Amino acid sequence: MKREKKYRRSQQAALFAGAMALLAMSAGCGRKTGAGEVHIGYFNNITHAQALYMKAQGMLEDAFGTQARVQWTAFHAGPAEVEAMFAGDIDIGYIGPIPAITANVRSDGDIQILSGAAMAGAQLMRAADADIETVADLDGKTVAVPQIGNTQHLCLLQLLSDYGLQTVEEGGTVKVTAVENADVQNMMDQGGIDAALVPEPWGTLLAENGAQTVLDYDEVYAGGDYPVAVVAVRKDFLEEEPELVNTFLQMHEEATQTIRKDTAAAAAVMDQELADATGSSLGQPVLERAFEKIILSTEVSPNALDDFARISLEQGFIEETYEKLFAKRQDDSAG
Repeated sequence: MKREKKYRRSQQAALFAGAMALLAMSAGCGRKTGAGEVHIGYFNNITHAQALYMKAQGMLEDAFGTQARVQWTAFHAGPAEVEAMFAGDIDIGYIGPIPAITANVRSDGDIQILSGAAMAGAQLMRAADADIETVADLDGKTVAVPQIGNTQHLCLLQLLSDYGLQTVEEGGTVKVTAVENADVQNMMDQGGIDAALVPEPWGTLLAENGAQTVLDYDEVYAGGDYPVAVVAVRKDFLEEEPELVNTFLQMHEEATQTIRKDTAAAAAVMDQELADATGSSLGQPVLERAFEKIILSTEVSPNALDDFARISLEQGFIEETYEKLFAKRQDDSAG
């Protein structure tokens, strides 16, 4: 099965292993922390599954022990988390790849990608009565994305380009509009939108209410081999606290493997965490079905990031592309 292949591939965790090895080599170069703090940003979203699971289980708190305290901060949008990283209020952040690229470019490499977190996890859905069978049928239609300039938006722009379509802003016929995920169903019911490219669990929830799948998670882009969430780090924090970052990466990998090994049990933990944080439970069955369309992995596809950067540059979301996107320690450890 396609998903089995992706699962085996992601277990290689090449990027993670490289970061771990480099950090281990340079751990003695940074200053050691005693009873310091590690500030971690994340979203109350299942594409940030490792953060939800680790927070609920107290994994980082146990791993750091007396070495450092953990401060968790939930965000609702990537730009706010990026600004918090710029200000030094967040050291490590679970974030979408597009805000991570933007932050890297804006900070001249001071914000870097440390690890992957989740891949795929998005679907192109249509209203039950919409005459849409393929991407070509989006001609003249209105399509919703969660946020202009986010991962789903850029995937949609690439899809339109692949099918010879353009947005209204480019002189084409497809109207693209930003709609909060929670409002997509109402917009479809009212006829305000014809389709939506949404992340999980919203695709699963839309399907439960009659929406139809146009493209599944592994058809939206690159067979599902694209990041929907990554882990970013402040370069200063990485250099100052390599041991803490090393410990974080170990727990991030452990959480990734634990969730994949027993998704049902992990889904119950995360659903309770979401309920405690937001006052709303999605329900374990919904989460389990949603995780069938999300590939948790510590890998990141450089090709997908290059494509995202190219589209971001073409669309004017960034003014130049990145040069040092991935967190590495070769230069620092060489001496």
